[in-house]
Amino acid sequence: MISEHSDEHLETILSDVLEIYGYDFTGYSRASLKRRIVRLYELDKFVSFAEYRYKIRTEPSYFKRFLQQVTINVTEMFRDPAFYSTLRTEILPRLGTYPFIRIWVAGCSTGEEAYSIAIFLKELNLLHKSLIYATDINSAVLENAAQAIIPMSKLQLYTENYIAAGGSEQFSDYYTANYSLGKLNNELKSKIIFSGHNLVTDNSFNEFQLILCRNVIIYFDRPLQNKVFGLFDNSLEKFGYLALGTKESLDFSPVAKNFERLPAAKIWRKIY
Repeated sequence: MISEHSDEHLETILSDVLEIYGYDFTGYSRASLKRRIVRLYELDKFVSFAEYRYKIRTEPSYFKRFLQQVTINVTEMFRDPAFYSTLRTEILPRLGTYPFIRIWVAGCSTGEEAYSIAIFLKELNLLHKSLIYATDINSAVLENAAQAIIPMSKLQLYTENYIAAGGSEQFSDYYTANYSLGKLNNELKSKIIFSGHNLVTDNSFNEFQLILCRNVIIYFDRPLQNKVFGLFDNSLEKFGYLALGTKESLDFSPVAKNFERLPAAKIWRKIY
């Protein structure tokens, strides 16, 4: 694929993936997507584009690897502690006035954000009346998320993030250590539904008071971003909140007029 034909090859593969498996990556930003697809080609030592394409087209098990490699799965617990601090002190207490709280973590990857929110809901005595829907296009990462496992190698980072975000307990209260892994408490998992959902092709499936989709749409082109913002607009109750990543913005989308932005973070409140 490393040739003058690589752009053409990229489009061929995206067309195959859509035709055979129904996954539509045509609205993803090309530079990042191309980098990840070429990386997999090199990693698995294919000798020709034809061989690479044939493997993706004919072996569903290899396509699963392809999907895992080309989707972005970088996350951590309490990532961006300033955001979680705002969530804890301003957003979740307001949602506490509702009889039941429905939260959607879109593009949840391996679930770290969903578990982080569950911890803060518990500390605010709101977990019992909350349900978190955590979705992703990638079934493999959802399987990992459902296991509620955290590597002990990340424990120091997660603990520091938790403290910086304003956690009021000991982070070690939320997991049981077993050699190199930590198992998060079942109570947290019991309030999270992990499920497949494709932001490109699937519709709204509920009405939420809070939607988090952080560091996902940055990989989409503008038309696809606008389509996804429309999906979120349709999925939020009036006065519900939409949280995006630090490099993402709702401001220039067609639905921006329906929202007002909070001053402190990349959080928008639906007002119409």
